[in-house]
Amino acid sequence: MSLREPSSSTQPAQAKSRSLPLLDPSKPHTFLAPAKRINEGHDVPFFLTSKAYIDIGVFMMQLNIAMCPRKSPGTAQVQTWQLDDSLILSEPVQKLQEMMEKINQFIEEAPPDTGPRRFGNVSFRKWCEILESRVRDLLAAYLPQSVLEFSSSSSDVSVLDELTPYLMGAFGSSQRLDYGTGHELSFLAFLGCIWKLGGFTENASGEGEVERSVVLGVIEPYLRVVRRLILTYTLEPAGSHGVWGLDDHSFLPYIFGSSQYCPAISGADPMPVEGALPESPDPGDIVKKSIVDRERKHNMYFAAVGFINDVKTGAFWEHSPMLFDISGVRAGWGKINKVWTLSWSTEGMIKMYNAEVLSKFPVVQHFPFGSLFPWEQDPDAEKPSSTVHTANQPPRNQVQTNTTTGAPSQSTRAPWANSTPSGEPGATAAPWAHKPPGGSQQGLPPTRAPWASGTGTSRPTGSNPMSPPSRDPNQPTRAPWARKGDGGGG
Repeated sequence: MSLREPSSSTQPAQAKSRSLPLLDPSKPHTFLAPAKRINEGHDVPFFLTSKAYIDIGVFMMQLNIAMCPRKSPGTAQVQTWQLDDSLILSEPVQKLQEMMEKINQFIEEAPPDTGPRRFGNVSFRKWCEILESRVRDLLAAYLPQSVLEFSSSSSDVSVLDELTPYLMGAFGSSQRLDYGTGHELSFLAFLGCIWKLGGFTENASGEGEVERSVVLGVIEPYLRVVRRLILTYTLEPAGSHGVWGLDDHSFLPYIFGSSQYCPAISGADPMPVEGALPESPDPGDIVKKSIVDRERKHNMYFAAVGFINDVKTGAFWEHSPMLFDISGVRAGWGKINKVWTLSWSTEGMIKMYNAEVLSKFPVVQHFPFGSLFPWEQDPDAEKPSSTVHTANQPPRNQVQTNTTTGAPSQSTRAPWANSTPSGEPGATAAPWAHKPPGGSQQGLPPTRAPWASGTGTSRPTGSNPMSPPSRDPNQPTRAPWARKGDGGGG
């Protein structure tokens, strides 16, 4: 699938339906044990044309639009969905919610080690061992019978053989003592597998009721478990870009949370591309702790920002500059969440998810492929356009860790520590880290403040030199796609 808006003639059938297709339960399915397929950076472009990639995108957008407020037919009322709403959950969602609570309770059986350590607590490995020893029993107890009994054409690999790796991969790495967006992606795929097998519904959802229950009833409880794991075992960020990443650990709550504040839609309307729900907080309010503490109880975006405040200190614009840039979008939450109907967006959170998660080798290298998310090229896929994310992948001979010397792998080096064969900085280099014209760049990237270049922002004024830069209204320092005013185009 192209990352630009496809025409109706080339649009995949599953995208046209805005829903991940369900497998026919009357036809036996051949399950496969998920296996690693992305072994080097240049496997990523193939992944971006695979059926698995298409299905991940369709499922994520399906959940995203379900969280958008809805207009009540025949009235002026608008229905919204918040984290603290009393929801009527279906039995499959209730069961998965109970499973999340069971997994959460395992932390009590593996208290953190009290010894001094700099990185991740080794007791996390014991927690992972507990989960691994019980995961199949958990799935057998809490998955819908329709999933457990789905007809299989082979006795060699069962449905649990395919689902288990996705759930086990969703809570971090016991080897590296870390957690990141790749693990979050694994949980999204786990839910996508259940969806395909008819575990949530046997029919397409018209108004997104089922999808909303998945987000609020399963994904949000999962995020709460993950945040407790991070705090309990001081898990390191996995595949983090440091301050140049959106968030050290998660991405999905920013997508679904921004959707919660979008203008209301009706029926089969597309996602709004600008504007905001009346009385919703301003995107810039993420720097106001009192508003964050209030809204984190209701909204996934602010809950994620609130967790950042729980684990980080200092000025928000300093430790989370990407989120701070995004908070300056003047066209509202619709612009932040902006998507094209049935397609990847060109801007906003969906584009960022594609670029910062699905297109990055360090993130997707551990994603396993089976029969439900297959490593097969989609027949309607177009060759992905060359971008900084797809062109600058780790060279083949630098992907794996050198087991002899113990040298760090390409994926764990600092962005400026390696160059691509062309001599340009790697895909994770900061935007200002490109080689200057007529010269070569050596060593660490510059550490000057953003306003020190004299290109559109002014030096901080007042007695506090660490305060954020004052902004020239004609040249905002926000994200590049945030520079057009209300009503501005893409």
